[in-house]
Amino acid sequence: MAHFARLNADNIVEQVIVVANKDTSDDNGVEDEIYGIAFCKRLFGTDTNWKQTSYNGNFRVRYAGRGYSYDSTLDAFIPPKPFESWVIDTDTINWKAPLEEPTLTQEQIDAGSYYRWDEDAHQVDNTTGWVLETETP
Repeated sequence: MAHFARLNADNIVEQVIVVANKDTSDDNGVEDEIYGIAFCKRLFGTDTNWKQTSYNGNFRVRYAGRGYSYDSTLDAFIPPKPFESWVIDTDTINWKAPLEEPTLTQEQIDAGSYYRWDEDAHQVDNTTGWVLETETP
């Protein structure tokens, strides 16, 4: 089975569908994305835009999800931006905070503490953003 993501005009994923292998192959059984795209266009219209996505993340970095964007330069599906100040790291193709997350001490780990990003705090003072939280039992 193959998976194909339907993209809108802004390259945002609107839908992901499963396509049978026979519909992604030529007459000799050789699979190619172009056959799957042609199949999707026959089903949904020639004016639709499709990209194959890998359920296992074997190509295009990760499996596409609704709301993800497709970046043709990186040939990657990118999840929605979590915070306004975050930027895409083109090496890892993941969103990155403008400040490095502090390292937890062993005592903090033992206490169940973690850091969460506070975008409002960062917008007020761009030298802040990570807030230490501790789970309460």
